[in-house]
Amino acid sequence: MKKVLMSISVIWALVSTGYGGTIYKWVDKDNTVNFTDDYDQIPSQYRNQVQQKELRESQDVETPAPPPAPTPESEEARVDIYGKGEDYWRARVQPWKKQLQEATENIQSIIRKINERVKEEAGKDLTRIQQNMDLAYRNQLLEEMSKHQAQVRKAKEMLNKITDEAERAKANPEWLE
Repeated sequence: MKKVLMSISVIWALVSTGYGGTIYKWVDKDNTVNFTDDYDQIPSQYRNQVQQKELRESQDVETPAPPPAPTPESEEARVDIYGKGEDYWRARVQPWKKQLQEATENIQSIIRKINERVKEEAGKDLTRIQQNMDLAYRNQLLEEMSKHQAQVRKAKEMLNKITDEAERAKANPEWLE
């Protein structure tokens, strides 16, 4: 409690001298409210919960009420055991999900093209040259599809790896959705 009052006194002193800038506020693991005007002074595990207030020379500032004490469940929900939060895990998963979706869509597109080609050529009496061209086109599509299937396998492999890492780090599984 003394730290809170001292921190509030420091803010009032800064405001009363006409100081302008940004003040950052966070609550640490001991439920102590901390303030600083230097973002780099904020420990990395608390940066995802920082509140900031812009101060100007003539601005009247009300002393903010301290946030309610976090419960153990809510504290765990913000970061994993390594101090990494939701943004970190979502950023890890997002590119692989995007690759998986795009590769899957490309495979479906190629399958549609092959089916259209088969329907188009059905019942036609093709010359040997036309048959060879059709075969070359289908082989090209199958090569493309093989590349996209490799991308799907890689994306699934990476998503499984990230999921395992998140489980070991005790990260909230919803962060991977």
